Amino acid sequence: MNASTPSPLLVVGAGIAGVTAALEAAEAGREVVLIEREPTVGGRVLRSHHYFPKLCPPSCGMEINVQRLKRNPRVRLMTNTEVVKADRSGDDWTVTLKTAPAYVNERCTMCGDCEAACSVKVPDPFNMGMCEVPAVRMPHPDAYPQRYVMDREALGGEAQKVADACKYGAIDLDATETEETLTFGAVVLATGWHPYPLENLTELGGGVLPDVVANVMLERLRAPAGPTEGKIVRPSDGRPPKRVAFVQCAGSRDVNHLAYCSGICCLASLKQATYVKEQLPETEVTMYYIDRRTPGRNEKMLTEVSAIEGVNLVKGKVGKITAGAGGVMDLRVENADTGELLEAQADLVVLATGMESNLKGTTSPFQPRMDEDGFALDDPDRKIFVAGVARRPEDVASTVRDATGTAAKASAAAGGKR
Repeated sequence: MNASTPSPLLVVGAGIAGVTAALEAAEAGREVVLIEREPTVGGRVLRSHHYFPKLCPPSCGMEINVQRLKRNPRVRLMTNTEVVKADRSGDDWTVTLKTAPAYVNERCTMCGDCEAACSVKVPDPFNMGMCEVPAVRMPHPDAYPQRYVMDREALGGEAQKVADACKYGAIDLDATETEETLTFGAVVLATGWHPYPLENLTELGGGVLPDVVANVMLERLRAPAGPTEGKIVRPSDGRPPKRVAFVQCAGSRDVNHLAYCSGICCLASLKQATYVKEQLPETEVTMYYIDRRTPGRNEKMLTEVSAIEGVNLVKGKVGKITAGAGGVMDLRVENADTGELLEAQADLVVLATGMESNLKGTTSPFQPRMDEDGFALDDPDRKIFVAGVARRPEDVASTVRDATGTAAKASAAAGGKR
């Protein structure tokens, strides 16, 4: 009898959950194909300024993972790649992967000559469209693979000029889409999340008032590589706010929006309150909440932030935000204890929008089992396993733990192939 050869794993999504699952499986001896629909790995974690529990830049942890990826020959990373077909074939999955054209290829040295030759600007997807960037560029400072990306359609007639500026022949304007069909012993879905759309919260000024932003947008405003180079300012006029209001459960725990609590929004707002006070110590910060959920050791942050002078925590539900006189915004707040209606004002409002699974409302070729909130469930019989926020809302540390366990379950399920 021949020795058993382990079947490879497919990990879909290269955010912190997918990268962790892929590395843990590979370092235990399993061959892994890690795919990501974006041009770089890291997902939403890299869009944060600081993250829990150490409140350090996320690039610190991702840099270690990138080095692990580079060193591990068992992980095959495929960016700009999506699953277009998946079929059960005996005990395995037969999966067709589609990779978008690589207009900038592995010859790229990131010299910047192509960017210098480019005059076309596009909304910056990394900074959530809050600024514009050249149509050929590095996706962001911590990008891996370290390679420029090109918005071919936006360049239009300027594409050839940009290609001619590259002395390394790294730009291929004739690149085409490719497909590849592979067989896998098990599948890990680490497809991540997106913030609940701001535009769905018009009663709170979302998508209507320019100085109402989502919590994820404030992370980019504070980040040095963000649209304002780290300055917390009002999008409408670029001025620092004198009063900042954090509105908790913006669209969460609400039958009209998201029925569930995302679990980390209170902590995120407390963290962001420190962003404001560290940079703008005279600014008044008010956090309107229904409940303060900071479990375990994170209770320390609640204690510390609530003690900062100029930070006020008000138990109340914000029901309406409208434009006021002089560029300020008027908030209508219901006191959660007394039912009394209060009026308040702010120069900048930050909505704590919840986390939605990227699988919600989509038709995945794997047809995973889903719960009532749109999060995926493990399906051991079909050898499908879920990691990170594709499974449930959680912070980075919890995601890493979850992905490690998922890697073990998927590796065991894949077994050997005779």
